[in-house]
Amino acid sequence: MKTLLIFSSAAIVWFVTGALAAEPPMKDGPVKIEQAQTLIGEGVQLLDVRTEQEWNAGHLEKAVRVDVTEEGFVEKAKAALDPTKPVLVYCRSGNRSEKAAKLLREAGFSKVHELQGGIVAWEAAGKPVIK
Repeated sequence: MKTLLIFSSAAIVWFVTGALAAEPPMKDGPVKIEQAQTLIGEGVQLLDVRTEQEWNAGHLEKAVRVDVTEEGFVEKAKAALDPTKPVLVYCRSGNRSEKAAKLLREAGFSKVHELQGGIVAWEAAGKPVIK
């Protein structure tokens, strides 16, 4: 019985330390500001799906703009981004980015995240934008 208890303790220690050391990868879908910052720090591709007027009012640094409401959105996004690399999509409040993310996933983009609350939430959190 002692041997089993020692083995079990060792197995628990191994499991816990292994689980803590390796954080699971972020899944597709909406991400909060903190998660978005992590993705940006890792070099995620940024896609602003708003209009040119909205873009000119302020956008995230290193973002590219492809308006999701314009014809040929997917083709333009494929021309501007690498579909094999993660993408963080944002709009004003999160509605258009959800639609854009769905279209990108259907077009074969490997990993697509949406900024929850859009640039409105980003700015409300005091994060920088380029104007």
